[in-house]
Formats: sequence, structure tokens, C-alpha cells
Amino acid sequence: MPNPLYDALFATLTLRTNPLLILEGGEKVTGASFHAMIARAANALRSAGVQAGDRVAVQIAKSPEALAIYGATVSIGAVFLPLNPAYTLPEVGYFLNDATPRLFICDPAKAEVLAGVAGQTALKTLNAKGGGSFGADLSDAEPVFAPEERLGSDLAAILYTSGTTGRSKGAMLTHDNLLSNAQTLADLWRFTALDVLLHALPIFHTHGLFVASNVSLLTGGQMIFLPGFDAGTVLRLLPQATALMGVPTFYTRLLEDARFDHALTAHMRLFVSGSAPLLADTHRQFYTRTGHRILERYGMTETNMNTSNPYEGERRAGTVGFPLPGVELRIMAEGAEVPQGGVGGIEVRGPNVFAGYWQMPEKTREELRPDGWFITGDLGQIDADGYVQIVGRAKDLVISGGFNIYPIEVELALDDHPDVLESAVIGLPHPDFGEAVFAVLVAQKGKALDPDAVLASLSNRLARFKQPKSAVVLDELPRNTMGKVQKAALRASYAAWFQPKA
Repeated sequence: MPNPLYDALFATLTLRTNPLLILEGGEKVTGASFHAMIARAANALRSAGVQAGDRVAVQIAKSPEALAIYGATVSIGAVFLPLNPAYTLPEVGYFLNDATPRLFICDPAKAEVLAGVAGQTALKTLNAKGGGSFGADLSDAEPVFAPEERLGSDLAAILYTSGTTGRSKGAMLTHDNLLSNAQTLADLWRFTALDVLLHALPIFHTHGLFVASNVSLLTGGQMIFLPGFDAGTVLRLLPQATALMGVPTFYTRLLEDARFDHALTAHMRLFVSGSAPLLADTHRQFYTRTGHRILERYGMTETNMNTSNPYEGERRAGTVGFPLPGVELRIMAEGAEVPQGGVGGIEVRGPNVFAGYWQMPEKTREELRPDGWFITGDLGQIDADGYVQIVGRAKDLVISGGFNIYPIEVELALDDHPDVLESAVIGLPHPDFGEAVFAVLVAQKGKALDPDAVLASLSNRLARFKQPKSAVVLDELPRNTMGKVQKAALRASYAAWFQPKA
């Protein structure tokens, strides 16, 4: 009986005697052992009453067992719902109430408090070492099972968006969505069974689960499966790897360590960055230090990956490359495509695009057109060579005195200041201009920033209406777990900056 994701990612593991996972301490999990873990998890889920179409929510630490639960869930035809361990009690309550999962698996240390928001959902526990009530179920379960028949159009997962502009939305992803994207990326990035992927990403997110894990599983490679990113651990284990997928913070932290150099990375085949914009300066520093050019790509919860810089050819700093094979991308403004080089909203269409938002038909209609084009909410432009550049989020566009200001243009100018490590530009309410441009700066290590002097340096670089009217200096920018700057939090913190004082 066909089950697209199980057949492509997990079925062949039964015959695999070499390692699939290499853990931080050097322990190895063979493919066959991992498949037995999936089988035990599948039987444990079924014993808990999970049936095809049911949701299985998990808020647990990254571990081989956690990855096996993903494999087991899709194998029995259920829908996987991973939740960030950092989510608060009210957030988890919202997700459980909205998705109505059959089973919720959480950390034993949080079980008592989470039981209060679980409602009618059955609750089991699992910790990073395999302990907890579900861990006991795994030990007791049989290591063989029969997968459930599924269609490519059946749901495999629901991932909730960050919800920075309102209620979080559950993006419904099908077997075909996930499998088509993994197949495209594996081919485009030349992954094979000879690859060893250093996996330090979380697996509650598209990047770590549906890009890193799926691509490696699909191609028969190995994963050095770390619980999280630690620069020292990554440097120690890098000689065993051929590829690393990370967020920009991974690369800036590695560049801070003098051990990270050309010799340490000479054997590496590929470094990939995503989930947040990679500064062009980081791209250049990385090449100078290692001789490798980071491959930056662009994706989102609702679509997995949309574009990628080329494996062979110029990996252009400040861009996210070209649309993936089979994926269409266009730049739209006021209902029409903009001329090449113009800025507008990015829309994408392809087999990677999600099936809609869980129990939100009105939101689905707003953002997913009947002809399959998805309105991403990102602003972008395409240069003369076809490279896509992300200008920012539509909601981050600053309209000051009737002029449109794209934050990235101002940020790039600020980041060029020798004492500025990075910046974030936002719009704040202003009594005269409607919105005013405001900059949040972070200093280079060991430097003291005078925000007024930094702003003065822009006088001959940017039109006056684009120049920030004020700036502050922070030790670091607020970011989510995937490294994205939380501009909504900055706007909230400084909302009254330009308002008349009482």
C-alpha cells in the first residue's frame, strides 16, 4: 500500500546496517535500528488511539525518538504537529484547542502544568533521553508495523506560523508538498548517500525537519544529530561532516572563533543558510576565511523552499538565488507584475505550496489564490540576471510622508558603518509623517556607538526621507529561535518614541 513519505524516506531503512544518526557523544544509530524505533512509535501511537487523519502534537526536546515520532506519525497516516519548546502555556493552549490533536506528547517536567490546557487531548511524556510515559510505551511496543495507505494530497503535517501579526495560522502540508521539495533540493544541492550532514537545527521547524532531515533521509546519507547549536561542538565534529545547514547566527558565531579557517573546512562540500537574511558582509567574511561561499535560499512555513542560489555558478551575496525547478515566482504590485528590477509582493506557485490554513478558510482565500499563487507577504525584486532579492516583509514597509521606504536599503547603509555590527529599521507612529524611520543598532565588538554620528554618516548616501529620524543602540537584536529579527517586538517597545510627551 503506498504511503508517499514513508516509502521515500523510511521504508528502505529496514535494510540499512550502517549509521543513520551520529549523536553528540559518538553513539551511532543504524538505519535498521531507527526503523525499529519508528515501528515502536507507530504501534505506541496506535495503542494511544491515534488513527489516520488525527493530529499528533509534540513539544519535546530534539532526540532520535523525537524524529522517529515524526516518521511514525506520517507512516500511520496521522498529521504531525511539532511545537517549539519555548512556547508559553497560553500559546500551547491555543494550538491544542485549534488543532484538536488526538495525542499531545510533552516533556515530563512540564506535564503537570500542560495538563491544564490539554483539555480532552490525551497526554504522554518523553524527555531527551527517552524517559517518560511515551518512552515506556516505546520500550513495550513491537518493532514491526504496517504503514497506512495515503495519497499524495493527504495531510502529513501542520506547522503554525509565528503569529506576529495576529493569531497563529496552521499551515497544512501534504505528503506531495514535503516530498516534492525534498526531491528538488536533494537534486539541486547534489546530496548523495556519501554525505554526512551536521544537523544542529531544531526539528520543530521547516528548516531542520523538512529540509535538513528529509533531504538526508531521502538520499541515504548520515546525520550528525546534535541537540542544538554549540560552536565548540560544531567545530569539534565538523571534520566528520560534508555539509552544514544553518541560520545566519551559526555562521557569525563560527567566524568569531579563530579555529574556524580554511584548513578546518577544506573537506566540506556545502554550507547552506536560511530562515533569516544573511548579511552580505557575513557572506564575504566567510569566503575570505574559508574559501567557501555560503549557499543562501528562501523558504517559509507555507511553502518549504522557494528559491536557491546555484550549486554551480555564482552564489550572489544579498540574494536568495533563483526559483527552484518546478516553482514559479513573480513580483506583483496593484494586481499586475512589476517590470524587472521593480519592488513588489512575492507570489509563488508550485507543488511545494501548502493546502491552506487549518480551519481558517477566510485566511486561505486571502493568501492562496484559486489558481494556486500564494501571496507570501514578502517584498522582493528580481535583478537583470534573474537573482531574487528579499527587500523585507510587506508589513515592515515604512510609509513616511507618503513615501515608501524599504527597511533593507536603510539597513544595508547602516551596516556599512565600520562600528555597526548589524541594524534593524522599523517604522514608528509619528504625528507629522504618519510613520517615521527608526533604527536599532548593535555595535561591533569593542566599539562604542554614537547613534547620532551613525545617522549623520547617511547624509550623502540616502535621500533625506529615507534617513532614520532617530536611533538607539542595543546589545543585541531580539530574535526568534530561527534567528529572525523580531521587528514586531521592536515596534511595540518603541511605539511611543515620537509621540508628544504628556
